[in-house]
Amino acid sequence: MKKDSAYLLAKKQNHQKIVALTAYDYPTALLQDRAGVDVIFVGDSVGTNILGYDSEQEVTMDDIVHHLKAVRRGTSQAYILADLPYASYETPKQALENARKLLANGADIIKLEGVREEIVKHLIKHDINVCGHLGLLPQTQQQKKVQGKSFEQAKELIEGALTLERIGISVLLLELIPEELGQIITEKVSIPTIGIGSGRFTDGQVLIVNDILGITPRKLKLATKYQDYQTLTLQAIEQYKQEVEQKIFPSDENVQHMVQEELQNFIQWVKQSL
Repeated sequence: MKKDSAYLLAKKQNHQKIVALTAYDYPTALLQDRAGVDVIFVGDSVGTNILGYDSEQEVTMDDIVHHLKAVRRGTSQAYILADLPYASYETPKQALENARKLLANGADIIKLEGVREEIVKHLIKHDINVCGHLGLLPQTQQQKKVQGKSFEQAKELIEGALTLERIGISVLLLELIPEELGQIITEKVSIPTIGIGSGRFTDGQVLIVNDILGITPRKLKLATKYQDYQTLTLQAIEQYKQEVEQKIFPSDENVQHMVQEELQNFIQWVKQSL
């Protein structure tokens, strides 16, 4: 069954957690889809996690589209969420054009940061499913610090969430806010909330796949490392290097042989002709 926004809403209403995870390539998306992940997120985090960029601001529409197409090829059931990257939704016209491009290349829903009322209204008017994003906004806030710790900040965030819900977004992502605020927002809105570093009481959780696999060396409070990719992969590469240098690889089981009769005919031809 192909998952959609109605499926996510039903999970919220039934008090079932929504599982979301980033993916940037075909094999990872294939595994996540097989594992039953609800939402596969092609985020602008591809820049710092895959492409070697210094910040999310460097990510382009072409970058997102390239990775989105790969993820779509590996996905049959999960709901695919794609980011509108930095400076790609400055006007309603630009936002609609780029949102349609993401949908045409595999996205089911698009995400943009902040309370951009005019932009969001224009997208929804043109039947685009929108995911809002409040709290830490990586595209414009370079310091990755918790948002909403003061009364004024918390008030602004919950008012922003209610505004986005009223406009008609389908899902709301809450990034790096206090658990208490994440819980209150989740209780006050009727749409599903997905948190990253926002506590235990949001309707769902999303993490960057590189962090849970241990692909990146960083250790984050908001994530759990379920695998030690760096150590295991380094060990595998070192073993391969050693076996090539020591002439252990390739072994006979790794090679192809000619049929003896064909080989003898070929050897005889080489001796006579070359």
